[in-house]
Amino acid sequence: MPLDLSPIEDQPRLLMEAELRPIQGDRFQPTGFPNLGHARYESPNGQGQMVLVESAQSMANRLEAVCWDEVADDWVQPLKGLPYIRVVKRDKGETEIVTNSVLEAHRINSEYIARSAEFKTEVVDEVMRFQKGQPFDIRRQLVPALLRFDINSLIHGVFLEEIAGVIRLPRTLSAFIEASDARIAESGGVKFNRVDPSLREGEGNVPYPRTEWVSARLTVYFNLDLRQIRAFGLGSNVEKLLIALALFKVRKFLAVGLRLRTACDLDLDSLAVTRPENFVLPKLADLEEELPDLIEAVGAGGHFGDDPVLTVTSPK
Repeated sequence: MPLDLSPIEDQPRLLMEAELRPIQGDRFQPTGFPNLGHARYESPNGQGQMVLVESAQSMANRLEAVCWDEVADDWVQPLKGLPYIRVVKRDKGETEIVTNSVLEAHRINSEYIARSAEFKTEVVDEVMRFQKGQPFDIRRQLVPALLRFDINSLIHGVFLEEIAGVIRLPRTLSAFIEASDARIAESGGVKFNRVDPSLREGEGNVPYPRTEWVSARLTVYFNLDLRQIRAFGLGSNVEKLLIALALFKVRKFLAVGLRLRTACDLDLDSLAVTRPENFVLPKLADLEEELPDLIEAVGAGGHFGDDPVLTVTSPK
């Protein structure tokens, strides 16, 4: 089915939310933070205790991960041809792939990318080519370079502090998971030493506590900033590609990405568009069918350069 984006062509945001549940039993394990543990707070709407199950930062990583084929070390099939930066290590004539901008937490600001010689000669020159004592122009300088070298950064944002502190782009697609009316489910266990349980310093029998949660409602929220995508000024084909790519990430994550941790394996109950309500979210199969043609059209427009994959040598 052709991708119909007319219901959102004048909308500033596309808001979606999905109801989740543990795939087995009732308990789940939220994300944890150093010196904080699980992020909990009281609901302002009388829904009891709230727990942050997955943060916006972590969700960005998960929405990227479902786009990558770890076995083939490439985009999943519908996304092949999109630009990204590959990092390699060269030693005695041998080349070994180290990582890439899709999987790195800070995308092209990763130390493996931003400190490489090729990044400085290719990407930095492209970003700074209009800079002659003038204020930095995000739309003219940064956005076209991200489209050419790492389209994923146009979706999930980037902060190129390795070049200059003013070069940053906020997320176009953001997401998080919350649990409402959440209650603690305490348990624990023991690590056994069957040879000598009397050993000290964690080498003998070690009992430990375990904190999980149960909740009346688990919800994942998605926010796609359509206004920001239009403000890029990259043309209708690129706009349609970016929106389709973002929706693909949402659909793919809900289809295959809900095993967040060993003790947090979730299932999808329902998915709804909350703004605008008249927009019907395309199915995953329809997006997979549409994306290759969109990628080809944008590439034919010269937006990706001669080669969509820039290979850089790791400085480490």
